[in-house]
Amino acid sequence: MPHDVIMPALGMAQDTGLIVSWLKKPGDAVKIGDALMEVETDKAVMEVEALADGFLVVVSAQAGDHVPVGEVVAVIAESADAASADASTSVPGAARPHEAQTTNADSKPDALPSGAEIVMPALGMAQDTGLIVAWRKKPGDAVAAGDILLEVETDKSVMEVEAGHDGFVAAILADAQQAVPVGSVIAIISAEKPESAVARGHQSATIEAYEVPPEAAAKPPPPAPQKQPMVDSPPYSDERILASPKTRRLAMEKGLDLNLLVEHDVPQPYHVSDLRLLETLAPSTKSGIASPSPASAGSLPMHIGARVAANGCDEFISWLAKDGDVRMEPRLIWLRFATAAFRQATGLADKTLVVETRTVRKTDGRFADADRARLSKQVSDAPDQVPSIVLRDFSGSAITAATGSPTHSPVLTVCREQTDYTVSLDYQTGQLDEEQAIEFVTGFVDRLGEPLRHLL
Repeated sequence: MPHDVIMPALGMAQDTGLIVSWLKKPGDAVKIGDALMEVETDKAVMEVEALADGFLVVVSAQAGDHVPVGEVVAVIAESADAASADASTSVPGAARPHEAQTTNADSKPDALPSGAEIVMPALGMAQDTGLIVAWRKKPGDAVAAGDILLEVETDKSVMEVEAGHDGFVAAILADAQQAVPVGSVIAIISAEKPESAVARGHQSATIEAYEVPPEAAAKPPPPAPQKQPMVDSPPYSDERILASPKTRRLAMEKGLDLNLLVEHDVPQPYHVSDLRLLETLAPSTKSGIASPSPASAGSLPMHIGARVAANGCDEFISWLAKDGDVRMEPRLIWLRFATAAFRQATGLADKTLVVETRTVRKTDGRFADADRARLSKQVSDAPDQVPSIVLRDFSGSAITAATGSPTHSPVLTVCREQTDYTVSLDYQTGQLDEEQAIEFVTGFVDRLGEPLRHLL
């Protein structure tokens, strides 16, 4: 089916966006992630990416046009031949879902107050909807432009959305815990205090009116009637689990219980990356995989630092490249040293150990039992397992020392300072005891200083 390309909200108080230029022409083939156009707001110029594969058709806005947020500016059709058919079924510039509620408002019993529209912002380039976590203001409340109006949750974070205008909350058009499409109007802020403020769910015909008498200007209005929550407890309840919509959906599909993360004191809100940890906590987790214990409220952060001359490892890497014709990133050798040292320190001889390697700007992946694989062979990838260790290689950067955050796994960091490597281990007391941690660092540093001796 065709996919509408809409003008995204790249800022919290943005009403329109200026199309600086189109990077694709009508009829061009596009793929997800391709830059379609450049859009300018009052703060920056950003590229808007395609969210579907297909062909760009029915471009209704040109470079130099100021387009309202949420308005369709083009269509991505499944095929070039389908362009004409798609044009009739998905017409750019057609009314947005919320516009059906405001067109000819004076002739409808559910007429909305006039004022500045607050739309669901796009907090990410690939975001289609946002979940309203909680409203910070009630219908009838006075607001300033910088006041926090509501909290919105995407699959990556929970963000506070500012009012963007001075005035009064004349209408709230979406309930807390409701997912609303990007660009849809979710509130109206009027310049004058409304006689009757409106609150209702998105695309719902039910209206709840709150009468605001003149004398209420000097005091807070009465609280809005509370609706019975459908799934979770009301916002700010200690029993409520904060998780992105995508995380909730994937957890339900996999039969995972987010309460297990709460029981293990894993910090909220939960994101898709936390499902990897959740899978290790679930009763159905496969045995034989050594996973670290998650940090708990009673855990204490611990740190061990070490230093070793770099010449032994440098010579070994040069020897591998010259005589063995083996060229590898140093960290792909170090992950083998780290796995062997961790196995020896913890006594996990019969368990699968997974090490995740990272640099300053990227993550290589997760590798299983690297100490039992040949140096000339690529290590098997284990993307679904929570790592036993995280190995960070900062030796190629200007960083000479760093402290990691061992929330889920111990973090081993290698930096370079002139002719030495500086090594640090950050862990929680529930993940390793002090004796194991010291033995692990000592074993790794010994291998780093004299790699050939340990390999032989």
